[in-house]
Amino acid sequence: MPKLPFSDSSAHSRKVAAQAKLLKQAEDTGMPLSEVLDEAGWSYDDLVYQKTGVEPREGSDPLSLEKLRVRETGIPVVSFFTGCGGMDLGLEAAGYSQIASFEINELFCKTLRRNRPNWRVFGPPTHTGDVSKFEEIASSLRALIPGAFDGVFVGGPPCQPFSIAANQRFAKWGDNFKRTGFAHEKNGNLLFDFVRLISEFKPRGFIIENVPGLRDLDGGEQLSAAIKELEQTGYTVEQPFVLDASHFGIAQQRQRLFVVGNRLGYSFTRPVPASTPVGSGSVLIGGDSNASNNETREHKAESILRYTKLGYGERDQLGRVDRLDPSLPSKTVIAGGTNGGGRSHLHPEIPRTLSVRESARLQTFPEDYVFVGPTARQFTQVGNAVPPVLAAQLGASVLKSYFEAKNPSSSRAMPKMERESNTTNWIMPAPLFT
Repeated sequence: MPKLPFSDSSAHSRKVAAQAKLLKQAEDTGMPLSEVLDEAGWSYDDLVYQKTGVEPREGSDPLSLEKLRVRETGIPVVSFFTGCGGMDLGLEAAGYSQIASFEINELFCKTLRRNRPNWRVFGPPTHTGDVSKFEEIASSLRALIPGAFDGVFVGGPPCQPFSIAANQRFAKWGDNFKRTGFAHEKNGNLLFDFVRLISEFKPRGFIIENVPGLRDLDGGEQLSAAIKELEQTGYTVEQPFVLDASHFGIAQQRQRLFVVGNRLGYSFTRPVPASTPVGSGSVLIGGDSNASNNETREHKAESILRYTKLGYGERDQLGRVDRLDPSLPSKTVIAGGTNGGGRSHLHPEIPRTLSVRESARLQTFPEDYVFVGPTARQFTQVGNAVPPVLAAQLGASVLKSYFEAKNPSSSRAMPKMERESNTTNWIMPAPLFT
């Protein structure tokens, strides 16, 4: 990878001086900074930090879906809680065939349909996409999966700790404390709704993903109970493990918890980490400014004045945003709450927050993948997603471990599932063993 650019000191000093005059003009006149910059023939992307590029900064080449993409294997996958499709895109690149995706948020469904019109998306306005509605989801799946499913179920259920849910209704010392997480059918934990679907349709393998904190909710009771239920159904379940995206060729520090398992008794081999980290500058410097979802926030002059004083990796305490270091992986791209988008980080070389597209680059979404809806909701979609490049590497490990491995009791490999001619059904192969 070429060295990241750094500024000629004299030219940089002249630009900082010219920039200071424009910022002062905006403050003195009360004009919006965007108008002051426009009159001067500048844009926000012409702004610079006072300290920048004191020396060439290097980084490793990032991985992309295209670098990882393999031929389609015919192994089917059904996703739940699909969001904007980060996990699905990764599994697609790893060779899986999308059978169905279930998503409750209509805006997220629009993003999925906009980018993958051939995918079968179950969600508003034609379907609830609500995994807690077991019979509705099961009915939709039975039309596609006539028997035990020789593919993969994948999902990242939003997991509310049932002790917190109980706290909202009961006193800590009451008899009902910590019960509703399991017992309340409507407001119970979606993790167990997902486990029920796995138990019902018996996919060969499954992937559950979530935040690392799931291990610690209620002292690990939720996750342990879910794993026990899966084991009682006949699954071999691996110990939960955490992968950090920055260890897998991705220019972002992002930890996700994964639980994987299969019903054939195979062991699982985790993906192999990369040898060196990837700096955020490798995907944030020099990108296409005309790409979709690349509108940037029009900051006030007072904010820009604070930002310009930051060095690499330093935080603006008032705005609680960090200037990224181009030679290091970015801090985690966040989603924010249900009513607002995530708080973006500051670009490493331009004193402004990142655009949706720049955040999507850190998340390894393809450049042509479009996010629909208001900007705040676009940030939510990007920030909630599993990085597709991480999903692709995990999917490749699942494929190798559960579909290409030899059966523990035989030297013959299990046959792949095949699509019935002229139908949407997937047919289980005849058993290898009797």
